[in-house]
Amino acid sequence: MPKMRKKSELPTKTCVVCGLPFAWRKKWARDWDHVTHCSDRCRSAGKTDRAGQGK
Repeated sequence: MPKMRKKSELPTKTCVVCGLPFAWRKKWARDWDHVTHCSDRCRSAGKTDRAGQGK
């Protein structure tokens, strides 16, 4: 059985949209290197912000 870790011991990243730190989640285990947004809300907000910049 894997050792349980405290949330403070998990790796963290900073969201590219909101700038807030977020911690590793089990569902991101396979692609943690490619995770750049803390939530679906930030991911969709980032897409709309980038779409408006091209004008």
